[in-house]
Amino acid sequence: MNANIEKLHSIAAKPERKILGLMSGTSLDGLDLAYCSYKGSGLETEVKVIAFETIPYPESFKNEIRAVFAKDQIDFRQLCILNPYIGIKHAEYINHFLEKNNLTAKDVDLIASHGQTVYHAPRILHGMDQYPNATLQIGDADHIAQHTGIITLSDFRQKHCAAGGEGAPLAVYGDYLIFSKKGQDRILLNMGGISNFTYLSGDLDPNSVFATDTGPGNTLLDKLVFTKMGLAYDKDGTLAASGTINNALLSALLDNSFFMASVPKTTGPELFSLSYLENAIEKSNTKSISLEDQLATLCAFTAETIVACLKKALPDLKSPEIYMSGGGMHNPVLVNNLKKAMPDAQFFTTGDIGINGDAKEAVLFATLANEAVSGGKTNFGTRKGVPSVSLGKVSFAG
Repeated sequence: MNANIEKLHSIAAKPERKILGLMSGTSLDGLDLAYCSYKGSGLETEVKVIAFETIPYPESFKNEIRAVFAKDQIDFRQLCILNPYIGIKHAEYINHFLEKNNLTAKDVDLIASHGQTVYHAPRILHGMDQYPNATLQIGDADHIAQHTGIITLSDFRQKHCAAGGEGAPLAVYGDYLIFSKKGQDRILLNMGGISNFTYLSGDLDPNSVFATDTGPGNTLLDKLVFTKMGLAYDKDGTLAASGTINNALLSALLDNSFFMASVPKTTGPELFSLSYLENAIEKSNTKSISLEDQLATLCAFTAETIVACLKKALPDLKSPEIYMSGGGMHNPVLVNNLKKAMPDAQFFTTGDIGINGDAKEAVLFATLANEAVSGGKTNFGTRKGVPSVSLGKVSFAG
């Protein structure tokens, strides 16, 4: 047996595996690293987050990614060289994280790398029926494996597309395995650059699991304050809190066929770009409103589209328990809008059920890696958006 295959086999057979999950989202804030301990698989999965850190990207690195991010026309050479470059940089961050936590490569069985999404193109967005759903993440896993000495799983979204999904949201798999609770219906609401939710049924039936994107999360908010003020984001929603919702602009923002499309569905910053906001401002004749009013309106836009999608997908759900994660959970204006729109709902963060909301996405990809090597037997049925497949490609360290 090839030594690499033998090593992977021995990892799969371990009673406990240590997996380092990586996540870099569309907000381009930095790299989330979650070092986790796993026992079991499927609904028997036990996960403990041992260490977590977000390593911020320097502005120069963000600008390298922005040059190819969510654009229809790019410098192809830039994309080509960024793929290994990001892999090498992520490996450097990993090695720094391990050293900081007094760990070595021998303490990590697997790395689960999401990569950096640069373009998301499901049919609902690209509109060309002869072409399949597509998505592209860069940050080559072979480079990560080679520069860390650790087996790396990556390209989780590709198999989802190959099996008929849209490549997102993938949270449904990890959410079901680690957050399901018998007798308790739960909604896991992630508000990153794009917002999505997973519905978990208290009967633990995987065929009842449902997940969909709802529309924008923080992507428009972050792009606006970066463009106008050079800020990474509106910390604590301070600017939005001093603004007033403009109903004309809000109506224009809501006027898009994506919100009428059936669920489940996915989207990305390719649609919800600054051009989307600029077009809505032009349509509503609101060029004169302040930055603060624009931000307040965008918070209302995000909240309204989340609530509308929840009600459309789950019309019979009463008094839901909603567990938030992602950067949006730190924006009081956005969260208060959600609470006002859903007075019967109870709002928590995933920290209340064991996983730090900022770490959740990185933990979910570590969970997918754990399933890829030791589980993968859960049958999610044949419904649109949740194919029953094992996700992740393997890059060996040598």
